[in-house]
Amino acid sequence: MSFVRAKEIPPRSGNWYDYLVKTVHVDGKVIQQHIAYIGKSGSSSIIPDHVHPVSNIPRRLNAIIDDQIPAKEPKPKVVCKFCQSQHTRKYGLYKGVQNYYCDDCHTKFTGTDALAHGKVSPSFIVNALNEYYSGMSFHEIESNIEHQTDTDISHTAIIKWINKYTAEAIRRTKDLHPEVGDTWIADETYLQTDVKTHDPKGVVFWDIIDAKTRFLLASRITTTRNTQDARVLMELAAKRAGKNPKVVVTDKLKAYIDGIEQAYGSDTKHRQGSPFNTEINTSLIERFHNTLKDRTKVMRDLKDKNTLRRFTDGWLVHYNFFRPDMALNGKTPAEEARLKLDCKGWGDIVGIEKTPIVKPLEPEPVRESA
Repeated sequence: MSFVRAKEIPPRSGNWYDYLVKTVHVDGKVIQQHIAYIGKSGSSSIIPDHVHPVSNIPRRLNAIIDDQIPAKEPKPKVVCKFCQSQHTRKYGLYKGVQNYYCDDCHTKFTGTDALAHGKVSPSFIVNALNEYYSGMSFHEIESNIEHQTDTDISHTAIIKWINKYTAEAIRRTKDLHPEVGDTWIADETYLQTDVKTHDPKGVVFWDIIDAKTRFLLASRITTTRNTQDARVLMELAAKRAGKNPKVVVTDKLKAYIDGIEQAYGSDTKHRQGSPFNTEINTSLIERFHNTLKDRTKVMRDLKDKNTLRRFTDGWLVHYNFFRPDMALNGKTPAEEARLKLDCKGWGDIVGIEKTPIVKPLEPEPVRESA
């Protein structure tokens, strides 16, 4: 409803002015919205606030009300991070950050771009995952974040991010079977870690990759190097590929002889010798082993077998699906193996919306020449 309201300015001065106002409803409250100033009312006597009907307003002002003055839109609401509801309200401050409460799902969340249960921008979480699987330690990642922000981040929080999103990445990729070739190359290496073992050399890391696509079929850790360990590695690789290889190339470790025979039978040929001396993708294998050295930087600081196993499984996903390989013309091993995955990186696992580094400008309209 629109009407004219007379107002004495300043109070008790005898100077009355007419204003065009409109009644609006905002958040259940009735508010008189000022639309336009009409002019001095001409009254010199003190009169109470008076409401004139819309019919007494001049046609010019009626036109302003009906055609030219749009209704004021209510202020946008903060959307709930949990249920996407707009029925939210402010719920106090914490360390200078506004909190909100959702009346629909009855949860509290921060008014930042942090994820629903988090306090840190998801872009830092994505960077932490990439840095961790590229060889940075928890403390180095913590220091990197603190240099970019004014917030102290505990390395235990970083560990929680790694555990949570590594488990999610493994879940999304564990049932995918790559299209790999018929020649696989296996290798094992010792690594000194903080995990206590009977062997003074440390724990043993086993890896087997496809020579054609460079897809890492299996990666595992043990404290021994026997036939059973070699057999389990072969069985894991076959399960992932969905088939047995025709040729397996290994070093001269005796455990491979019976391990391959027990896993694949006599149909698979076993070639012993250094993988670097094979005629099949020698350069790819050499680069692969150089890549593994980046992994060992982090593994030396891991304290127990569970964390070693988690890192090994997570690094396998990172290597196969998220890490472009220059030897594969910038494609990942998963792409080379024709695997279709809706996740192109850790950002998709965390669940953030990617933005371009630059935004294209809107083209200017072409003016016609006179």
